[in-house]
Amino acid sequence: MKKLKKPSKLKVGDKVALVSLSWGGAGDKEILWRYEQGKDRLEKLFGLKVVDMKYTLAGTDYIYNHPEKRAEDLMCAFQDDSIKGIIACIGGNESIRMLPYIDFNIINHNPKVFMGYSDTTTTHLFCLKAGISSIYGPTLLVDFAENVSMHPYTVENIKKTLFETNAIGEVKAGPEWTSQYLSWEESNKSMQREYKPNNGYELLQGKGVVKGRLIGGCMEVFDSLRGTAVYPTPEEFDDSILFLETSEEKPPVWFVEGELRNYGITGILDRINGIIWGKPQDEENYLEYKEVIYKVMKEFNKADLPILYNMNFGHTEPKICLPYGILAEIDCEKNTFSIMESAVI
Repeated sequence: MKKLKKPSKLKVGDKVALVSLSWGGAGDKEILWRYEQGKDRLEKLFGLKVVDMKYTLAGTDYIYNHPEKRAEDLMCAFQDDSIKGIIACIGGNESIRMLPYIDFNIINHNPKVFMGYSDTTTTHLFCLKAGISSIYGPTLLVDFAENVSMHPYTVENIKKTLFETNAIGEVKAGPEWTSQYLSWEESNKSMQREYKPNNGYELLQGKGVVKGRLIGGCMEVFDSLRGTAVYPTPEEFDDSILFLETSEEKPPVWFVEGELRNYGITGILDRINGIIWGKPQDEENYLEYKEVIYKVMKEFNKADLPILYNMNFGHTEPKICLPYGILAEIDCEKNTFSIMESAVI
């Protein structure tokens, strides 16, 4: 993988922009309380100053009908020197419609923290094409606006990734997890989601220690971009650790099997050094996904490729942060995952 520009670290007092790049619900009156709660957490827990971009709160219908305005917000946030970071409000399913309006030179010349997950995978690949490292991690409406309080594990991982220039080091498994659905009505604001004990990382296969630069995203989004101008080149998978997680749509087992097989037949499995896999939402298909991973790896003589499963990124809480292009390590003997350098400078 080519070397990516790292963004500068965030500091107390820095401005961060919130952007609606896919679903525009942040601006809908029923959810606005949650947007404001997420902003409040950014300001009080992290000491940041929040900037609403011109169309951040334009609402579901307007945001859907105007991908060019979403892109305009993104380009303006990158171009504005006073803004030090950009956080996606939430994912969705069609942010690829911004592609015709993206200026990759603007992104390249203005590296700064950009964070989100799910359909935000698309914008991460914009950043990858532009040559800058971005961070697959929490979004405003889901994580920062979590009912009652943010999970300490998520807060710790955000601070370590976005605010510190030391190597991130070992990323331990979260102590607990939840996918419990509570509707985003203000009447539910004081209800805490119920957490279950987490069983930690599960080594599916592999031996020894491998290192690689992080690349990946939400599996359905990542693979829907195949054939577009922003899908990674074969060389960008060289010596990488591929991270994959599945969405709240809980894709059927046959879909995951087919997509993994595509990585094999296109030679990507020959290029990567390992895979890390996020915990499926509600742990649905937890065992079945493992079975097709084993099956497809055997088909392509990759039964020794290191794979860590049940990791805390994607569509469950709490979350870690995964910076694109940053060197990471899977230790199969110790069953650990580490990020070997800082995400920021």
